[in-house]
Amino acid sequence: MVEEGLWADIGPARGADLIVGCGDLPFEYLGYLMNALDVPLVFVPGNHDPDLSGYRVSRGGLMLRAGLPARAPWPDGAVSADGRVVDVAGLRIAGLGGCRRYRPGPNQYSDRQQARRARRLALRARLARTRVDMLITHAPPRGVGDGTDPVHQGFPALNVLAGRLQPALLLHGHVDPDPCGRPDGRLGGSLVRNATGWQLLDLDPGTGQVNDVTRHHSAGYNHAS
Repeated sequence: MVEEGLWADIGPARGADLIVGCGDLPFEYLGYLMNALDVPLVFVPGNHDPDLSGYRVSRGGLMLRAGLPARAPWPDGAVSADGRVVDVAGLRIAGLGGCRRYRPGPNQYSDRQQARRARRLALRARLARTRVDMLITHAPPRGVGDGTDPVHQGFPALNVLAGRLQPALLLHGHVDPDPCGRPDGRLGGSLVRNATGWQLLDLDPGTGQVNDVTRHHSAGYNHAS
């Protein structure tokens, strides 16, 4: 869901240090935000995004896919955190994209497949030997901000992953915000926030404190500093 207001006026998002995309946002739109704000972008793919598997950056900085030079579909300079732990804008961010499989197409997984991906990500985070500040996902954890229909139910593996990583903040997309303003969820010490709707947040990596800079929800923009 694209925030049309930000196309017309980027002003409300000025001051952001980082853009976080939780999936199902056009790369053209994310590239516009990156260029307009001149800040880094970290994202994970959603079920309406193309298949992003197999891309990697060589030691020489060349983007490869299946060992051959390739141009990634995401904006130049953006960072895919899917299945990775990345350091951007002073934060250590882990990411796991995709939703429950409900039709043919990319970025959809069974519970068992997502559990395997989550275990690999937890191992990468453990090898990094430092705290993860933020976990970004497309689907929500099971029972914490998910929907009642099968497509929008969360993954149990994300509950386990959050327990292992203990991030201060877990951002997810995929689910339309509750029109009644359902409050944020919690998994242990992690705040769970539905990022469907643009939001401006402050995350202090030292204390893990998360402050809501604005309660205005539109679409797909997050700030963490």
